[in-house]
Amino acid sequence: MKAGVLMYKLISRLALLVLLASGISTPLWAGPFSVNPVRIFMTPKDKAVAVTITNEGDDELVMQADLYLWKQKPGGEDELELTDDLLMSPPIIKLAGKSRQVVRLARLSPVKQAEQLTYRMIVREIPEALPNKGTLQLQIAIAFSLPVFITPPTARYHLDCSARKTAPDIVSATCENSGTAYAQLIDLTIADQNGDKFASRETGGYILPSIKRTFDMKSEDNKPISGGKANLTVRLDDGSKKTFEVAINE
Repeated sequence: MKAGVLMYKLISRLALLVLLASGISTPLWAGPFSVNPVRIFMTPKDKAVAVTITNEGDDELVMQADLYLWKQKPGGEDELELTDDLLMSPPIIKLAGKSRQVVRLARLSPVKQAEQLTYRMIVREIPEALPNKGTLQLQIAIAFSLPVFITPPTARYHLDCSARKTAPDIVSATCENSGTAYAQLIDLTIADQNGDKFASRETGGYILPSIKRTFDMKSEDNKPISGGKANLTVRLDDGSKKTFEVAINE
C-alpha cells in the first residue's frame, strides 16, 4: 500500500472517530457540509422524517448514509450494528457547490414495543467517488453520527445516581437508567450540604435504557476531598436538573 493512501485512510478514520465520540447536540458543521436536524426524533406513527444536507463549499460533494442499530454495553460503550429497520432515500447524495438537498429517513419495520428504539445514522463524505483532477492531494473524509430515536408516548427515562471517592481528589458518579427512554447528561456537579461545590464535570453522555455509566469528577481546587453527605446534581438535555443525596466515603 502506498504511503499517501495509508495516510489518507488513517486521517479519514481519525476524523470519523472524533465526530462519533463527540456527542454533539448543536447544529453539525465541519469542512464542506452540514446536516439538520442533528438529532432525529420519530414516533411509532411516523413513516418518515426529512433531513437537510447542505454543501457549504464550492466543489461537488458525494455522500453516503448508513443506518445502525444503536445499543450500549453494560459500561456505556456504544455498539453499532447495520440495520434494515430504517432507510435513507436516496442513500447516495450528490450535491453541487453551495446547494442543499432534503432526503427522507423512512421507517421500514413496525414499532410494537413500549421501549424507545435507538439508532445511529452515519453520513460520510466519499471523496474517492469524485473524478481525479490529476493532482496529488491529501483529503480528509468527514463523517457525522446522528442519533435517531423512535419513542412511544409512554417511554420515559428513570435516572438514579450514587457517588464514591475513587482517588483523594476524584469522586466517581455512577448513574443508572432503569427507564424506557434515553437520558443524556450534560454536566455534573457535587456540593456539600452548605451548597459549596467541591467537584464537577463539564461533559456527560447518553445513557440508554438498562445501562449504567460512571463519570469521574475532579476536585475544584485539586485538594483532597473529604467524606460525608453531599448533593450530586446532574443537568440533562431536556433542561431539567436532578439532585441526589449521596454519602462520600472517607
